[in-house]
Amino acid sequence: MAQSVHDVNISNIAPLIAPEALQRQVPLTPSAAQTIVEGRAAVERILGGEDPRMLVIVGPCSIHDEKAALEYGGRLAALAERLADRILIVMRVYFEKPRTVLGWKGFINDPNLDGSFDVSGGLRRARKLLLDLADMGLLAGTEFLDPIVPQYIADLVSWAAIGARTTESQLHREMASGLSMPVGFKNGTDGNSQIAVDAMNTARAPHSFLGIDMDGRTCVVQTTGNAYGHLILRGGVSGSNYASSTVAAVQAQLTGAGLPPRLMVDCSHANSEKDYRRQAIAFRDVIGQRVEGDRNIVGLMVESNLADGRQDLGDDPSKLRYGVSVTDACIGWDETDALLTEAHQALSLQPVS
Repeated sequence: MAQSVHDVNISNIAPLIAPEALQRQVPLTPSAAQTIVEGRAAVERILGGEDPRMLVIVGPCSIHDEKAALEYGGRLAALAERLADRILIVMRVYFEKPRTVLGWKGFINDPNLDGSFDVSGGLRRARKLLLDLADMGLLAGTEFLDPIVPQYIADLVSWAAIGARTTESQLHREMASGLSMPVGFKNGTDGNSQIAVDAMNTARAPHSFLGIDMDGRTCVVQTTGNAYGHLILRGGVSGSNYASSTVAAVQAQLTGAGLPPRLMVDCSHANSEKDYRRQAIAFRDVIGQRVEGDRNIVGLMVESNLADGRQDLGDDPSKLRYGVSVTDACIGWDETDALLTEAHQALSLQPVS
């Protein structure tokens, strides 16, 4: 008997709904479309130096509960409106989680939190949540990990990130070159910023790669390049990288590579020494640099949730505490409101132009 040479380690292959079919089931509304178009344009103006406001990406490390996400979004939408003259707020709505070893891979991969891996349901629920947030008038940002996922939800996203583990990936750089919104590239987990600089230059160029079309057919995707790539400092194994001297060195590195020197700082991860309570230290330091005149620091990222801290996923999702992260620990809502209000007051001391 001939030995099998095909799908030796595959236990099952299940068909997935086509992107166009999902978009028919959860269609983009006119109000949501207006939010997305205006939001992307505003982010582009900030990255281009035409809008003097600060861009703040803030929200849960990951989404695991739509109800809590919508409550958080409602609060954030009100805060965004109140601070809009100095700060453009985008909610972190992260559905995919890259893992160093093993662990829950995120809401799209396992929306029921039980290992059932209902990816079709995850895509549908993720799209519905993004639509509900956009209908509130709230901008959403996400990290794209699987290169197929953007076809299902990218029309509802105003800002995107490529994470520290995937910034060096050629596949993700090519994907970013075709995304319809600005894309932030994080420095590598070792703290190396050159990886993100190279990613930005790569994503600015046209590419051709394998993907799927709106009918779910495998095809060759040709892109024109994304001019709105930018660097996100998130620290590394050697420690934080938000100090003014480091920021200046990275800005010089960007200029030397023929790129705009504007960048964003992630207050979490190594920049908080993986202690969520230290995010405020990084946040205030960077706001201080901006107030002192560094207008090339254009953005900040903060991991925040309804309640502070984190919890393990466990075997029974019904026992999870409401509004508490199941991945990285986050600051709570009260501290989030206070930090952003404080930043608004500090930035209000600067000239508008």
